[in-house]
Amino acid sequence: MWKKTKVADETATGQAGIKKKSKVPGVMITQIVEELPEGKTTPDFTRKPIALTIQEGKFAYFKAIVVGDPTPTVTWSRANGEIMFHPDVCQQKYNEASNEHTLEFPKVAPEDADTYKCFATNEYGRAVCTVVLNIIEVGFSKTKERQKIQSLDATELRKTLKTRNPDGTRQEKTMDEQEKVWEILLSAEKKDYDRICADYGITDFRGMLKKLSEMKKEREEEIAQFISHIRTLKPVEVKDDDCATIELDMELLDSGSKIFLYKDGIMVPLSKEDGEAKKHNLKQVGKKYVFTIKNLSKEDAGLYSVDVEGVNVFSTDFKVPEVDFAVKIQEVKAEEREDALFQCVLTAPMNEIKWYGKSALLTNNEKHEIIVSEDKLIHKLLVRDCLPLDSGIYAAVAGIKSCNAWLVVEVEKDPAKKAKKAGRKTTIAGAGNDEELMKVAKEQQERYQKEMEEKIELAKKAQSEKGLADAAARAQREAEAEAKAAAKAAAKAAAKAKKAAAGKDGAVRKTKKKGSAPDGTSEATGEGEGVGAGSAKGGAKGGAAPGAAGGASTGAHGTGGGGAGGGAAGVTAGVAGSSGRDGSGAASGVGAGLKGGTTAGAGGTEGEDLEEYSGEEYDENSDEDSDEDIEVKGDRIERGKGGEGGEGEQRGEEGEEKGGKRGKRVRAGPLVPETVIDPGVHFHAGLSDCKAIIGEAAEIECKVSSEECVGIWYKDGAEIQSSENLTISKDGCFHRLKIHKVTEENAGKYKFEADGRKTESEIVVEDPPRFDTEELEAFKTAVTVKKGHKATFKLSYSGREPTKVQWYLEGEELSSEGNINIETLDGSSRLLLMKLQRKDSGEIKIKLKNEFGMIEAVSQLNVLDKPTPPLGPLEIVEASSSVIEFKWRPPKDSGGCKIQNYILERQQVGRNTWKKVGPIGPEAKYRDTDVDHGRRYCYRFRVETEIGTSELMETEDIQAGTKAYPGPPSTPKVASAFKDCINLTWSPPADTGGTSILGYTLEKRKKGSNLWGQVNPPNEIIKDKGFAVKDVVEGLEYEFRVSAINGSGTGEFSTPSEFVFARDPKKPPGKVLDLKVTDSTYTTLSLSWNKPKDIKGVEDEAKGYFVEIRPAEKTDWDRCNSNAITMTSYTVKGMKSMAMYWVRVIATNDGGEGEPQELANYILAMPPPVRPRFTDAKIKSFMIVRAGHSARFTVNFEASPWPEVIWLKDGVPVSKKVTISNAEGTSQLLIPSAERTDTGIYTIVVKNIVGQETFSIEIRVTDEPKPPGPVELDENVPGTVTISWTASPDEKRDDRLHYMVTKRDSVKRTWHTIADRVFNNKFTACNIMPGREYQFRVYAKNDMGSSKQSESTKWLIPAKKEKFTVKMPESKACDLRCPPKFLVPLKMHTAPQGYECYMTCAIKGDPTPHVTWLCNNISLNTNTNYFISNTCGVCSLLILRVGSKDTGEYKVAAENALGRAESSTKLTVRE
Repeated sequence: MWKKTKVADETATGQAGIKKKSKVPGVMITQIVEELPEGKTTPDFTRKPIALTIQEGKFAYFKAIVVGDPTPTVTWSRANGEIMFHPDVCQQKYNEASNEHTLEFPKVAPEDADTYKCFATNEYGRAVCTVVLNIIEVGFSKTKERQKIQSLDATELRKTLKTRNPDGTRQEKTMDEQEKVWEILLSAEKKDYDRICADYGITDFRGMLKKLSEMKKEREEEIAQFISHIRTLKPVEVKDDDCATIELDMELLDSGSKIFLYKDGIMVPLSKEDGEAKKHNLKQVGKKYVFTIKNLSKEDAGLYSVDVEGVNVFSTDFKVPEVDFAVKIQEVKAEEREDALFQCVLTAPMNEIKWYGKSALLTNNEKHEIIVSEDKLIHKLLVRDCLPLDSGIYAAVAGIKSCNAWLVVEVEKDPAKKAKKAGRKTTIAGAGNDEELMKVAKEQQERYQKEMEEKIELAKKAQSEKGLADAAARAQREAEAEAKAAAKAAAKAAAKAKKAAAGKDGAVRKTKKKGSAPDGTSEATGEGEGVGAGSAKGGAKGGAAPGAAGGASTGAHGTGGGGAGGGAAGVTAGVAGSSGRDGSGAASGVGAGLKGGTTAGAGGTEGEDLEEYSGEEYDENSDEDSDEDIEVKGDRIERGKGGEGGEGEQRGEEGEEKGGKRGKRVRAGPLVPETVIDPGVHFHAGLSDCKAIIGEAAEIECKVSSEECVGIWYKDGAEIQSSENLTISKDGCFHRLKIHKVTEENAGKYKFEADGRKTESEIVVEDPPRFDTEELEAFKTAVTVKKGHKATFKLSYSGREPTKVQWYLEGEELSSEGNINIETLDGSSRLLLMKLQRKDSGEIKIKLKNEFGMIEAVSQLNVLDKPTPPLGPLEIVEASSSVIEFKWRPPKDSGGCKIQNYILERQQVGRNTWKKVGPIGPEAKYRDTDVDHGRRYCYRFRVETEIGTSELMETEDIQAGTKAYPGPPSTPKVASAFKDCINLTWSPPADTGGTSILGYTLEKRKKGSNLWGQVNPPNEIIKDKGFAVKDVVEGLEYEFRVSAINGSGTGEFSTPSEFVFARDPKKPPGKVLDLKVTDSTYTTLSLSWNKPKDIKGVEDEAKGYFVEIRPAEKTDWDRCNSNAITMTSYTVKGMKSMAMYWVRVIATNDGGEGEPQELANYILAMPPPVRPRFTDAKIKSFMIVRAGHSARFTVNFEASPWPEVIWLKDGVPVSKKVTISNAEGTSQLLIPSAERTDTGIYTIVVKNIVGQETFSIEIRVTDEPKPPGPVELDENVPGTVTISWTASPDEKRDDRLHYMVTKRDSVKRTWHTIADRVFNNKFTACNIMPGREYQFRVYAKNDMGSSKQSESTKWLIPAKKEKFTVKMPESKACDLRCPPKFLVPLKMHTAPQGYECYMTCAIKGDPTPHVTWLCNNISLNTNTNYFISNTCGVCSLLILRVGSKDTGEYKVAAENALGRAESSTKLTVRE
C-alpha cells in the first residue's frame, strides 16, 4: 500500500526520563529534569477522563482536571489516526471557572470509537492517561445500508473523476465544480478541509469525510500500481522569476511511465528542457519532479493535476489574486552592521506576501523580520545586522507579480579600521519615507474601495436591466397573445357552437378512451345551472398519466365545457377523442406541466369536423380551457392559479358570455400537441427517522407540492390504513402518520408514496427505564425517622431488561451489606436502611440504566436525634452594675428538629448551687437583670427539642458593674478632603469593654504642633462611625485620632491618621517622561524615568509611582510594588529568564492614578545584548599532550543572551569521546585519555543573536620517539664526513619529528651538538681533522622530547705532517677620523603630565664631537632643570617632571672639525 513518508520528531537532547507515581490510578508521569526548582511541580491529573459507552448520535464528552506549576498544556490524541477538530465532529474546550478540559463529540459516530490519550505537559514533565470510547450502533441494518450507498456514491464519483481514454489520458472536457472540489480534497491537508468546504459550499462535514476516506483508499490502491512512494507534495508556489512551480518527490516503479499535467481537466503540453519556449515545463532531478509555469498571467489560474499512467497522484488549486505593486522595493545601501529596510505598497490588501533573498524564501527569524501594516497594503522586510555576506538581490512576490532590488553593504575602507570588527549600529538604511508610503497606501485603499463599489453598482444595474428586459418581453408576449385571441374570437364562437351539437356523444367517447365508466359517460357532469368541474379520475396510474377529460353538461339552449386534465410527473398527454352519431365530435383536454416543461392539450373528432377545427384554432381553444396561468420567466414555465372552472349548463349566448373566467398562458415556444411535460407532485420535505418510546406517541410527516395530492402509506412494504392506534391525516400539503401509543410492533420502515414519488424513514422503538408517576411523587416526599429506627424506599419502574438499578446515599453508591438491604424484583426496587444514625441523613437517589437511556429519582432521608450543645465563644453585649447581657451561637446540629427552648442555669461564683433560670425560648441570647454590683456569675445552658435535650455548655465568669473601658477604634481614614471640610471614617473597637458603644470622640492636630484639640463639642458625642471636620484652615496639614465611649467612659485613642491637606482634591498626574531601561539581567530589570509635568488645573504633581509588568502571554497587569514609591527608578525582580514582558509606570497622587506610560516595545529578561568575545588576555593556540594523558582546554568568554557553544575538530563536530562542559561564561574541552588520532585543530564557536566569535587551538598528541636505525659514515669530500641513518619508526606518524647529531673526538672527549632540527636522514660534518678519532650519535626528537641515541663506529683519518711556516702580513696606517653621524636618532615622545621623560641618541665621530641640546632652538646645556649626559657617544636628556611648558621640538646638534649633524624630535604632553 502506498503511503506518504512521515518524518519522525527528533528526541530532545539533555533531558532525563524519571517515571513518577500519580495519586490517580492509571496516570503515568514522566519528569524530564533531574531536579525540580523550588515550588515547581510536574503535571498531574486530579480527575482523569472516564471510559464511555454511548449510543450513536448522542452527545459525548471526556472531562479532565490537571494541576502543575507552571500550568500544564493539555492535548488529546487517538490510537488510530488523528483527531479531526471541527464544530460538527469534535471540539476541545477549557472551562476557566471549573478548570476542566473537555473533548466533546456533538453527534458521536461509529468511526469515533477508539482509545484516546490525554496529555498534560509543562517544561518539567508530562502526564498521560488513556480512555476508551465505545459506540452502540442503532439500527444496524440501516447503518450498513447507508454505508453501502455512500460507498457506491463515492465509487461513482471516483468513476466520473477518472474517465480516461485508452492511452491513459483524460477525456477533453472542462471539469465541473463537484469534480474539482473532490480532486482538491484528495490532495489537501486536513487543516485545509474547513476552508475548502466553505469555498465550495459543503455543509455536511462528516459525510464529506466518509466519502473522502473511501475515495482515498481507492486512489492509494491505484497509485501503488505505478509509484512505490511519494512525498513532499508542495502546492503551487510563485517564485521571484515570474514563474510558478509544483514540486513532488516520487519514485516510479517503471521509469518509463507517462506523466501528464492537466489544467481544469484539459491536458497541457509539457517540455522536458528549460531552454524550450513552451509555457509549461517538467524537470526531473533524481526522484524530484518540478513542474514550472512560465510567464504568469491571470489565465493561469485553475486546478492543476498531475497524473501518472492515467492515475491522479496530486492536485492543487492555483488562485491568482488581482493585485499589483503600487510602489516597488528600491535599492538599499547600508553600512556594515547596520539594519536595512525594504518597503513596498500593494494595490489591494493581502495578509502576507513572499520575500526572497538571493532566491531563497525568507521567513521571520533572528535575521529577518517581515512587517505588515494594519490595512494590509504596506509590506516591509527588515534585514538586521547587515554583513557583506548579505549583499545581493532581494525580491517581493504578491500573487503572480514580483519586484526586486539590490542590497548593497558598504564595507569599511579605512585599512586601520578594517582589521577591527565594527560595532553594531542602531540606524536603519532605507527607512524615512513612511509618510509617503502611507499617503500612497491611503490612495490605493480609496481606489480599491471605489472599484469594489463600482463593481457592486454594475452588478446591481445589470440585474435590474435584465429584470426590466424580462418584464418587457413578458408584456410584449402577453399583448401579442391577447391580440391574437381577439382576432380569433369569431372562429372560437363558431367552433364552440358546432361542438355543442356533438357534445354528448363526444363526452361518451372520451370517457371510453380514458378507461372510465363502462357505460361511456363522464364521471363529472353538470346538471341544470350548477357548476361542473373536470375530473381526472380517469387518468391512468403510472409514470405517465394521460390528462383527464373535462366534464360536460348539457342544457336546452347550449352547452358549456369545463374542467381540466392534470398530469403527473413525467410526460403527460391530454388526449381525448370521441365520435358522435352524426359523424361529428368535439373534445377538450388540458395537460399542465411544471417548471421547465411544456403543456399541450389536444382534442380530436371522427368525421368531417376534425380537419376543420384542428390546428391553430383548436390549440388556442385548448389554452383558453386550461385552469392555470403559466408565466414565462427566462427559460422556465411556471404555473399560476387559473380562473374558476367553466359553469355547467348556460342559456343560449348568455352561457357563452357568463362562462367561468379562464386564465391565460404565454408560451415559451411552439405548441407540441403530442407531448405534455408534467413533473407532477414532488416533495418539499421528506420523512425523517424517528425514535419513539414505548407507551408514548410518535409522529412522522412529509410535505408535498400539491394540496390535492393523495398518497398511500406503507409499513415494511405493506399498505396501512388508519386504525384505533394509528391515525393517517392530511392537512393541506402536509401528510402525517401518528401512533398514539407506541409498542414494539410499531418499529420498522415507513414509506409514503404519491403520484409515483416516495419518501421513507424508520421508526426505532426504544424502551428506556421509566418510573410510575404516582409512585415517583410519593418517593420524592422526604422520609423522617428517629435514631435507631429503619427507613424504606420503594419505587416501581418499567423498561426493557436488563435494567441496572443503583442506590446512592449522598452520592456514595450503596450495596447490600450490614444495615443495608437492596431488593430488586420484576419492575420494582426497594432500599431498606436499618439502625439509622444521625449521620445517615442526606439525599437518597435511585438510578436506572439500560441500553436506551438512564433516569434518576431523588428523595431525602432525615434521621432525628438529640441536638448538640450550643457553640461558643460567648459574646458579652453588656456587663453593667445592674445588667449582664450576652449572646452565643446555636448548636452545630439541632438533631433534625426545630429548637424549642434554651434551658438556662446560673451560679454565683463562690457558691456551690446552680439556680435554674428556666426555658428562655429559642433565641440564642439572654439579658440577666437580677445581678449585684461587683459580683461574678457563671452560666450554663442546654438545647431542648422534641427529641430531647443536649449536653451542657458552661460559660466563663462574668462580672457585673466593674468599669471596663473600650479599646481603641481603627485608625481614621480620610474619605475625602476639601479646602473647608475633611471627611473621616473609622471602624469600631474590637474590645467594647463588655458593653455597647455609645459614641465616639474625635481630636485633631496641626502638623508641627504638639497640642490635640477636640473636634466635636464636649456635650455632643459622635454617634456614627464617621465625621465631617469643617473647622480647618485651607492649606494646612492635619492628623486625626478617635476614641470610643461606653457606659464606663472614654477608652483609648486610636493611632493618628496620616497627615492630610485641607484643600480641594488634586487632579491625577500625567504620564511619566523619558521611561527607559537602564539595566537588565536574566531575572531583574532596572527602570528610570522623569517626573510628569505639573499643569495647573489639569495635571497635578505626582507623589509616588507604581510599576506594573505583564507577561506577553497574559492580558492582566501585575503590580510590582504594593505601595507607591517616591523615587524615579525601580528594579523589577523575580522575572523568568528570556521571558517577554510589557512594562509600564503609573504616577499617582492624592487625586488618583494618572495614565500609564508603557515602554514602546516589549522587554526580554536578559542582560543587554553583548556580542560574544573571549576574555582571556592570552590564550594558547598550541598544546602538546603526551599520549595516554588527558587534554584539558578552558576558554572564558562573555556574551548576552546566553550563547550557543559548539566545539569542532578539523571543521566537524567533536566525537562523543570528547567531554564538553559549559558553565556561565566558560567552556571546557576534555579528552580523558588522548591518542595520536586526537591530534587536530579544535575550534570553539560561541554565537548568539548578536553575532558569533571563534577561536582555534592545535592539540598535538604525541610520545617520546623511537630511536633511529644504524648510523653509517662516509667521506665524500676530504675534511668532511657524511653521516646517514635509518629513519625512526615514528617518522611517518609525526610530521614534526626531526633529528639531532652530536660529535666527540679523541682530543676533547666530550659530546657536543653539531646539527639539530634535521628533517632528512643524512648530514655532512665539516672540519674533520686528520689524526683525530671521531664518533657520532644521532637522536630522534619531537615536541615531547628525545629518543635514545644511535651511535656510529669510530672514524679516523691518518695525519700527514708538513713544515709549518708563518707569514706576517704587512701593516698599513689607518685614518679613523670622520664627521659626526647619528647611529641612533631621537624618537618621538608622548609623556603624561607630571611623569619623567627620557630621550637618548647615539653619535659617532672622530674627533669626539661637541653635543648641544636645544628646545625650540634654545640651548639647554646650561639649564639646570634638565639632566644631560654623554657617555661613549650615547647622549641622553632627562626631564624629571614633564609640564605643559616642555611641549615642543627638541634637537641634538653634534659638531667637530670635520662637520656637523642634527637630529630632532617632538615631545607631546598628555593631560
